[in-house]
Amino acid sequence: MTAVAGWCFRRRFLVIATWVIVLIGLGALAQGVKSNYNNSVSLPGTGSTTAQQLLAKTVPAQAGDSDTIVWQVSKGTVRDPAVITKLSAVLRQISTMPEVAAVTSPYGPHGAAQNGAAQISRDGRIAYATVNFTKQASSLATADITRVINAAEAARAPGLDVQLGGQAIGSTEQPSLGITATIGVLAAALVLFIAFGSLLAMLLPLAAAIAGVGGGLMLITPLSHAMSVVNFAPDLGALIGLGVGIDYALFIVTRHRRGLQSGLTPQEAAVAAINTSGRAVLFAGSTVCIALLGLLVLGTSFLNGLAVAATLTVVCTVVAALTLLPALLGLFGMRVLSRRQRRALAAGTSARAGLLARWAGTVQRRPGMLAAAAIAVMVVLAIPVLSLRLGSSDQGNDSSSSTTRQAYDLLAEGFGPGFNGPLLLVAQTHTSADVAALHTLEATLPRVPDVAAVTPVAARAGTEVIQVIPRTSPEDKATSDLISTLRGAAIPAVERGTTLHVYVGGITATFADFASFAGAKLPWFLVAILGLSFLLLVVAFRSLLIPATAAVMNLIAAAAAFGVLTAVFQWGWGSDALGFGKAGPIESFLPLVTLAILFGLSMDYQVFLVSRMNEEWAQGRDNRRAVRTGQVETGRVITAAAAIMICVFATFSLMGTRGIAEFGGGLAVAVALDAFILRTVLVPAVMHLFGNANWWLPRWLDRRLPHLAIEPPETPLSRDRTRILDVIPL
Repeated sequence: MTAVAGWCFRRRFLVIATWVIVLIGLGALAQGVKSNYNNSVSLPGTGSTTAQQLLAKTVPAQAGDSDTIVWQVSKGTVRDPAVITKLSAVLRQISTMPEVAAVTSPYGPHGAAQNGAAQISRDGRIAYATVNFTKQASSLATADITRVINAAEAARAPGLDVQLGGQAIGSTEQPSLGITATIGVLAAALVLFIAFGSLLAMLLPLAAAIAGVGGGLMLITPLSHAMSVVNFAPDLGALIGLGVGIDYALFIVTRHRRGLQSGLTPQEAAVAAINTSGRAVLFAGSTVCIALLGLLVLGTSFLNGLAVAATLTVVCTVVAALTLLPALLGLFGMRVLSRRQRRALAAGTSARAGLLARWAGTVQRRPGMLAAAAIAVMVVLAIPVLSLRLGSSDQGNDSSSSTTRQAYDLLAEGFGPGFNGPLLLVAQTHTSADVAALHTLEATLPRVPDVAAVTPVAARAGTEVIQVIPRTSPEDKATSDLISTLRGAAIPAVERGTTLHVYVGGITATFADFASFAGAKLPWFLVAILGLSFLLLVVAFRSLLIPATAAVMNLIAAAAAFGVLTAVFQWGWGSDALGFGKAGPIESFLPLVTLAILFGLSMDYQVFLVSRMNEEWAQGRDNRRAVRTGQVETGRVITAAAAIMICVFATFSLMGTRGIAEFGGGLAVAVALDAFILRTVLVPAVMHLFGNANWWLPRWLDRRLPHLAIEPPETPLSRDRTRILDVIPL
């Protein structure tokens, strides 16, 4: 690390120029290859995936994304001649557009009294047309979707409201990532300026993080051609990358500034910062990447692409912190200190110990009481997690001003809430007995509880499709129960004794399958992450108790964070006021991805806090002094780092997309609890209670474990020069 830091510092102009050239090259590559995102949730062996494959093979018109155009009249009915003439012309125009496979109109050849009756509400004021695209929403070009939207919206007139809904339509309403990221960066800049008191020092972490995140996001575009990557992977990558990237640079810049204040030259301070905090950054970034890549063991393409994309962004931010940052430090020299700090350094004065030192003393004197209070707070916050329900939110959670939300509400008003999430029963028939059994199923389905309507929609080459409309909304628990009833009772009853196979598909069934998959894998994934973090910390700190404590505390923090998420998003406590829409289930893929990120971030703070304690313990074998010194010296930087992450994550939670809002909100809460309760109160309190047992490791195990120095021991001279760190602020 010393050689890399020294070379980057001395060749600063070359390093900066190389980064600029690389970013320009990656930008050109991303523009040249374009993105090829794929949002399909494929779970081999599940009924929904088999149904989708059969549809794509035999009834391609039903395999593409199915969206709706909904219209409502304020006077008269949708059967009025003027309304029919206007909408029929629009629907004919849309049917000829690229990537549109078919348009099913209520004013079709058979007349509204026959097939169109199902597409017109009972009061005659609301009607809809179905637009079947040739591809799934994630594979459609935005321009092809926009053409359909523009043509439909052109039909709006006084007394005639036209709205559009569906996955493809919804994909065009996503807020701009650039605007959200800019707001997050500005919020982080404010925290950095307050912490550093220097404009240049504020800009350094931002520049390094933006360069790293920019490189990572541009690499995601070609990645989408090599593997399946969901379209919100850049959002998640930016969310994680900005949070950890700014934090990693903050830790290094803080150590560099402390070195300058202790009398080191700019080059000596930069090399020392990379060789100490830089090592910790490398270790912390590696743990985040390992946690994210742990998602690969689940074997789903949906999560694989998300994990690799996020990992790429984290890797780029770490590389930027270890190469670009020392070059920038060399460029600005002593100016990374504020004028007040430069004057204090010249005068040989320092600041007095402040609030952090007094708080550390309080924790040392009353560890039992404070530990009990912290645990009580976390347990109370975690209580709602006991009722956590995984699923998928529908477009009823979209912003009330969006066309998808308004179309959803119109369809629910005219045809019932379940109309927004139809189930598709895809049947393979081989004999006349199979056909007869299928007809029996079709006749019995209306009597199944929570089934509102049953309609045959397609038949071709031994494959028949029946549409089932639930009585409840797609995200309602009763709809999930209906899917279980169909698969567990209604369908097996008619399949018995025949070669008939019926699969329950559709987007609602797909997400129900994924929720079941995620719920089954979550405990094992949790055990794997806890075990991995335990082993890494054992190697790093030569202790059994510290890693065990960290694992338990990470589990508590995760439970508390998901408890808050459950209360806000599932129970609806303040959900509308915060702009998150109505209450609904937690996104089924959220726990797996969030836990991977959360455990990686928790390891960051644990490493930065305990590595300083470990350094002090190695020097004096005094646990009380080691814990107090580590808390004082890292408390301010951890607090600033947490504030930055909270700002970035909270900003992303306001993007308007429920899934990203849950990610951002959950991570913001988790980081706040981790930094301000766990690392500030619970960890030091528990370590005071355990005393010297914190650092115990059996000799036989110590001999067999590899030695990993996160931060190399300081020389006596450097210890003397940095002893003022106890009292000098950032």
